[in-house]
Amino acid sequence: IVSIIVVDNLSKIYPVAIKQPGLKGTLTHFFRRTYREIKAVQNVSFEIQSGEVVGFLGGNGAGKTTTLKMLTGLIHPSTGVVKVADYVPFRRQPEFLHKMSLVMGQKQQLLWDLPALDSLRINAAVYNIPDRVFKQRLGELATMLDVSDKLHQPVRKLSLGERMKAELLAALLHHPQVLFLDEPTLGLDVNAQVAVREFLQQYNQRYGATILLTSHYMADITALCDRVLLIHQGKLIYDGLLEDLLDRFAPYRQVRVELAQALSPDELAGFGEVESIQGQEVRFIVPREKLTATISRILSQLQVQDLNVSDPPVEEIVGRLFQTGKAD
Repeated sequence: IVSIIVVDNLSKIYPVAIKQPGLKGTLTHFFRRTYREIKAVQNVSFEIQSGEVVGFLGGNGAGKTTTLKMLTGLIHPSTGVVKVADYVPFRRQPEFLHKMSLVMGQKQQLLWDLPALDSLRINAAVYNIPDRVFKQRLGELATMLDVSDKLHQPVRKLSLGERMKAELLAALLHHPQVLFLDEPTLGLDVNAQVAVREFLQQYNQRYGATILLTSHYMADITALCDRVLLIHQGKLIYDGLLEDLLDRFAPYRQVRVELAQALSPDELAGFGEVESIQGQEVRFIVPREKLTATISRILSQLQVQDLNVSDPPVEEIVGRLFQTGKAD
């Protein structure tokens, strides 16, 4: 099995100038500037095999986008080795650029006032795609994305979901082997998110493309990715199966209780960590080993109308993990 992405001890350190306030600080800054180091990414290592769809998770400022920019050659790493499809990304060789694509949900490549089709023709010319191949790929991808009737409209008149689909079409027109997606469903409504997820799943299965996906929407990750990478404060803290992550790092259950009457937090203390109180509905976080005993106490000591036990949402598990920064 071939590893199409190889990352070994990858780091990115930014020097940031320090300036004190006032005239003295300005003069000192001008004549004798001092710096501190911001470690955006620290000694990250992983490999991704051809055809894998991998989720890349982390909080704001964790280093996800910086890592993606190094993988796509937009920025030069400070230390370490990175190879994508056997190319060193920051050399920006034309052969490498034909094998990968980067889609950023908060940035666009389509020209705002022109129909999407005009921008797609420009992309075809940039990638030297023959007209016959362009028409065939355009028809195929537009059908998969359900945007065939939207490509003649100016981009500014498309909805956010339609624009994202057109952006994906533009990014995939040259059939890249590796697709980097940075928040591709950002700001989309639920229906548009589902449509983009289904397309990416279909594209991966049809063409065997390798996908590295970052998203704040855990539904994107759970729908598309078996494997996830977790980065926290620039360090990779987990690399493995999503289901193993849930098993290992969710040593508690969520207990929802509907009471006969509302109680105060003080009256509920001792039954587990109170996650929320909304009127007569209370949500507890209870360690798994104490679950049976806690439920028995709740049923015997509180006036319970309804009770439900479930695993906490995956985004909550990941959020707690990032708060502690531990995955060992």
